[in-house]
Amino acid sequence: MKQRIQIARVLANEPKMLLMDEPFAALDAQTRSLMQEELANIWQTTRTTVLFITHDIDEAVTLGKRIGVMRAGPRSQVKGVVEVALNGARSRTDDVFLQYYKQVYEMIRDEVAKAIARAE
Repeated sequence: MKQRIQIARVLANEPKMLLMDEPFAALDAQTRSLMQEELANIWQTTRTTVLFITHDIDEAVTLGKRIGVMRAGPRSQVKGVVEVALNGARSRTDDVFLQYYKQVYEMIRDEVAKAIARAE
């Protein structure tokens, strides 16, 4: 409920952009899913640009139109951007959804491997 109230407060000001940094990280799986649906509905209605920061690939593919993958390290840069072209409902079991998931996962996996190699 607190998340909904905070989102409503921000949207009342009609911002051009909404920055959300891991807003659903502390929620249980069911509530998180409901909040993702709610955010998608809000975006459909307002078309406000949302910059959503998450470590959850599933969440990124579910909500995103563009996914920016960061390089590992303290002075990180964008490694690449994945354009997500999913229409309508985004089923986590859909083959196209899984292709996007794998693409992002592989980009992140490569960065993790580089970070581990630097630490050794």
